[in-house]
Amino acid sequence: METLIKLIKSRKALIGIIGLGYAGLPLVIRFGEEGFNIKGFDIDENKVKKLNSGKSYIKHIKEEHIQSLIKTGQFIATSDFSLLKEIDCIIICVPTPLTDKKEPDLTYVINTAGEIAAYLRAGQIISLESTTYPGTTEEILLPEFSARGFLAGKDFFLVFSPEREDPANPYYYTGNIPKVIGGITENCLKAGKALYEQVVDRVIPVSSTKVAEMSKLLENIYRSVNIALVNELKILCDRMDIDIWEVIEAASTKPFGFTPFYPGPGLGGHCIPVDPFYLSWKAKEYGFNTRFIELAGEVNVSMPSYVVNKVIDGLNEKEKSLKGSRILLLGMAYKKDVDDRRESPGLAIFKILQDKGAAIFYNDPHIPYIRGLRSYNYNISSVELTEELLKSMDVTLIVTDHSSYDYEWIVNNSQLVVDTRNGTKHVRKNRNKIIKA
Repeated sequence: METLIKLIKSRKALIGIIGLGYAGLPLVIRFGEEGFNIKGFDIDENKVKKLNSGKSYIKHIKEEHIQSLIKTGQFIATSDFSLLKEIDCIIICVPTPLTDKKEPDLTYVINTAGEIAAYLRAGQIISLESTTYPGTTEEILLPEFSARGFLAGKDFFLVFSPEREDPANPYYYTGNIPKVIGGITENCLKAGKALYEQVVDRVIPVSSTKVAEMSKLLENIYRSVNIALVNELKILCDRMDIDIWEVIEAASTKPFGFTPFYPGPGLGGHCIPVDPFYLSWKAKEYGFNTRFIELAGEVNVSMPSYVVNKVIDGLNEKEKSLKGSRILLLGMAYKKDVDDRRESPGLAIFKILQDKGAAIFYNDPHIPYIRGLRSYNYNISSVELTEELLKSMDVTLIVTDHSSYDYEWIVNNSQLVVDTRNGTKHVRKNRNKIIKA
């Protein structure tokens, strides 16, 4: 442990980051900024080639940062996992999706653990950052590594430290977001703390990997439940002819005891739509039903259908059928000003409308095309947003409220606008064209 910590503090430790996506790449940049050498591992050869040529495939990761690290020789991407034997500090940032039955799919974690175990050597630290259910680090990673004859806390060091990335957030980035960490043993925790203290302003040690795993789930379940609450109230307010956005704005003036959450067309991103189900699944092992979590999931999953019904209502007012109508979806990212379409409600809305016979188009300045998804067999491209396009559509459906959209211009040139994000809140003309959904 002492040898490893000395390597880390002297910046001589070689960092290996497995999974070069929205969680892994920011870590590459951050460790590089602090003078470390990094090897990035990914099974996607296209990502490896792009990164090694200095290109970024994630909007908020600047190419100049990658190019700088490659130029100085600090970073190289690879799909050769045999190089793990050279690594001192291994950080796992692989996906943890759900199956079709809403059960945890730990395939990537299990496969990664197998690769690490094959090349495990004494003196390495392994940190799992992928969101998962409490017990994963102890129940899956620890046995895999211990089977090689190594002792945790003495020969190797194992920790869990959940990622806390928020793309497009202008105030928080990897370096100033506090980092929770739990270790299998006290020595594991000491080594993990030493590692992350080099790149993060504040490290919060907790008593176990289970606590660290649960803390990540609590963060996102808290958001899921509260978003479900405002989504449900949005439907009620719509029936009562009350503007939910005005209600939230009014409630937000209370200086204590209230945190605003905002409704939308559903949940998106890798975390909030997925993480609650990890805990619900694990809770059943203890004979416990997480009713709040499951109810929130039901409400949020139902929102794309609610949006489609609002589209149908709007078309009915114009004596038009959904079947055969031309509908433009504005924004396919899961939130504004990012290029991340993972679990985006726009994907579900697109499919529902398409299955009902509508002709669907989309525009997103951050997502030029959509293909290669796990849950949807799409091969579609963003269309150019023009006056002629808007006028040719029966419905313009605002799914993601990107800052680059001129909402007044959009409303003026559209026949009907269905707004799921309150993007048109400042539009004053032609408000009779707008339906809030």
